[in-house]
Amino acid sequence: MAKWKRYVIAANEQNKSYVELTEATMVKEEPGVYYRYEVWATTQTPVDNTIPGDLALTSVTREPKPNGASFRMLEIFPDNEDLDEQRRKIQKLHRETQQKHMPTEEDYQRHPSMHRTDSLDVICCIKGEVYLMTDLDEVLMRPGDSTVIRGVNHAWSNRSSEPALLAVAMIDAIPV
Repeated sequence: MAKWKRYVIAANEQNKSYVELTEATMVKEEPGVYYRYEVWATTQTPVDNTIPGDLALTSVTREPKPNGASFRMLEIFPDNEDLDEQRRKIQKLHRETQQKHMPTEEDYQRHPSMHRTDSLDVICCIKGEVYLMTDLDEVLMRPGDSTVIRGVNHAWSNRSSEPALLAVAMIDAIPV
């Protein structure tokens, strides 16, 4: 499991920039499956930089709030050989993050992590490799590769022996 620093830069009372926060505060994990932390979250567009506090703490659901966005780092561990166990752990994640569209049995058969969000997701592979699966096909993502997911079913399958690290931006969108 990775431990990353998060630096939040803000303005003080004299309107001088400074490092306000240095730690990841909103961390979610399922050991052996995933580790993620929220870098930041917004609840409006354009973003209001005058809102005080650690807005990462407001991101408690999988998808961003209406008119908002979520920015997170996601580490995906190698697939579990016991797919039923992996499915149980992912189902727990769905409950904890208030998954809007629960996967069907067909989705789970495709891969235990298959799910759908209504958001526009922009994702870049930073480290390792991971398969991005759709309903009909899959692509292997390696460092530097990116994807745009437009409110449709998808899954992450790590078939390697090392964790993969993804940088994720999720933006509220009109559902498909």
